[in-house]
Amino acid sequence: MAKLKRKLSPILFLLPSLIFLTVFVFVPLIQNFYNSFFSFSVFSPEKSFVGWSNFQTLLGDKTVLTAVKNNIRYALISVTLQVGFGLVLAAILEDKIFRRFAAFFRVTFFMPVMISISVIALLFGFIYNPQMGLLNSFLELIGLETLGKAWLGNSKTAIYAVIAMSQWQSIGYVMMLFVVAIQKIPKELYEAAELDGAGKIRQFISVTVPQVRETLFVNSLITINGSMLVFNEPYILTSGGPGTSSTTLSVYMYQMGFFRDRMGYASTIAITIFILTAIFALIQIKISRTGKED
Repeated sequence: MAKLKRKLSPILFLLPSLIFLTVFVFVPLIQNFYNSFFSFSVFSPEKSFVGWSNFQTLLGDKTVLTAVKNNIRYALISVTLQVGFGLVLAAILEDKIFRRFAAFFRVTFFMPVMISISVIALLFGFIYNPQMGLLNSFLELIGLETLGKAWLGNSKTAIYAVIAMSQWQSIGYVMMLFVVAIQKIPKELYEAAELDGAGKIRQFISVTVPQVRETLFVNSLITINGSMLVFNEPYILTSGGPGTSSTTLSVYMYQMGFFRDRMGYASTIAITIFILTAIFALIQIKISRTGKED
């Protein structure tokens, strides 16, 4: 009886999480995959079986290709700025030279994370305003008025303007995760590196980066997954425009499902988002070799 209890104990501890995942993740995922083989309206109980037709339509949909490119742009820039620059900021704030002011700057950098995305969108809408926006006014002030443009109304700059807003809001969160990881690094490692004549940059490369590898992986995973699922920023600022230039997969899925009433095709786009996110996650796990000791 005691052996049976020991065997059942781990299962009982895992059971609530497994039930939660099954009800809210696995069942909806299977249902969504099932729906992708049908054509139906959001308010209609009737579904018409179309087989692989939705997937064939998706492969020839140029808007989907644009959305995938925008999501990939989002991911590349976010990893570079949020994860890369966030790590650098955390290392600087945890350096003994800046530690006196670290608390103030940690709060300052983290404040945008706590602000509502709607408020931030209104703020950046004003910053990007082509007539009286702060960005164009600043460019004019420093003599670069020729660079000013309608940032959200230009198909070449709209997606990058949206991405910039996201970086400003999210970098503080990533930075704080790195701060916690750096604080756990034994000070003896830095002292030994200093005795060996290593400067600040060499200590950062040889001590800090290897010691925060797990956090680096987690932050990269969160950032890339967020980039594949991003919806609020492009939808609030541009609604995917001008045209489809700043459309992401989530925005396009929403438009297909609730504006064009093509729920089956929206389900197909959702499956595409899931597949892309899973592929990127597996690549990251393979590259980072997380959880494995050297």
